[in-house]
Amino acid sequence: MKPQLLKVSNNPVNSFSVRRDNVPYINNRWHYHPEVELIYFKKGNGTQFIGDSIKRFRSGDVVLVGAHLPHYWKFDESYFNDDEKSNADVVVVHFCENFWGSSFLNLPENKSLKLLLEKAQRGIQIQDKSRKQIGELIETILLSEGSKRIITLMDALLAIDNCSNNTVLSSMGFRHDFEETENDRINAIYNYSLTNFKRKIQMEEMAAVANISPNSFCRYFKSRTRKTYTQFISEIRVGHACKLLIEDSMNVKQICYESGFHNFASFHKHFKMITGKSPLSYQKSYLHK
Repeated sequence: MKPQLLKVSNNPVNSFSVRRDNVPYINNRWHYHPEVELIYFKKGNGTQFIGDSIKRFRSGDVVLVGAHLPHYWKFDESYFNDDEKSNADVVVVHFCENFWGSSFLNLPENKSLKLLLEKAQRGIQIQDKSRKQIGELIETILLSEGSKRIITLMDALLAIDNCSNNTVLSSMGFRHDFEETENDRINAIYNYSLTNFKRKIQMEEMAAVANISPNSFCRYFKSRTRKTYTQFISEIRVGHACKLLIEDSMNVKQICYESGFHNFASFHKHFKMITGKSPLSYQKSYLHK
């Protein structure tokens, strides 16, 4: 279940990488890299996997992912349909923690910056209103040259540090030192689950996807992810329900069944357990922003 090591392309002219992606399939595999990743979804909706955290991402989101932390951005199916008008617009920055010199982060003035990058080892989701300003700073890096480029990146990181409502994503106990032979297994499990979560999935079919025995699958999955497969699939279903609630095109009971839950009580229970809110409260919190 090892994530794939991704080689981030760079050039000798710049000390760190920044690019704009307008397609939804760039690096859409479970992967990691030695660089820190700062990503701004100007346009884009889908499911994000960071360590052992599963959440929805949506337009306007800003996420900071620490070095070597596995992650995966799965855009919604509408982005892959030719007849749909869903366009991705993502700006992503990759930088090594010591690209500004080995002693820079140890300067007393940079204590907060160093602590931010340490916290990013678990992934940080920026939640408050300043994410719009941070997104604009990330876009500015694309157009900056020389020292201004580095200064703008620092401005973005310090703005993240000053946010009062950031969420740490992955759990303290998440581990990602998996065996080399398991490289593609997580992708198979994730992709199959994301394709079939609207129906009841049998453990026997997941065991076949993972290419292990049915008796071993549950133990295997929990030992690698620190959660049961039932928890994992519930998080995917609740994430899809969140998307439908924000779109506000169905009533809550329709959303329950469209998200793969087979009774309303179970839907309500799992939704509140994962989001901390009832479906209607969650919907109101977005529609009244």
